Amino acid sequence: MSNILILVGTESGNAQMVGDTLMDEFTALGHGAEVSTDAQTVADLGLDGRDVVLIVTSTHGLGELPDNIIPVHDDLAANRPDLSGLRYGVIALGDQTYSDTFCKAGKIMDGLFAACGAQRVGERLEIDACTQPLPDEEAVMWSKEWLAQLG
Repeated sequence: MSNILILVGTESGNAQMVGDTLMDEFTALGHGAEVSTDAQTVADLGLDGRDVVLIVTSTHGLGELPDNIIPVHDDLAANRPDLSGLRYGVIALGDQTYSDTFCKAGKIMDGLFAACGAQRVGERLEIDACTQPLPDEEAVMWSKEWLAQLG
């Protein structure tokens, strides 16, 4: 079983809902799971002893990261810690009406974790608010295959 940190970037609460739902799903399956919404640094995430991070983030404004995840992003970008022992997945929430910035925050975090050496498991899930009003349902379906790929 995996010990999964769910790193949530949220403005309106949809990503938080997805993160909380997945934490419940993962723990019911016997995995360790915890949601983080207020970390200020990578050290605050407590990655020691964890092997997997699931990034769940919305995009807001003109393709911006949610305010609560900016400190972790900035710390990762400035210090580029070695995350080569970490596997990760990404669930990005967006609105395809904004085609130039659709799910941009998830793409940014995906690229940053990869640049720090972490190994992405599976494809990034991009959830469109226009076609999927219940993002937690789509995330739960995606997570079943993602968990299987973790091994």
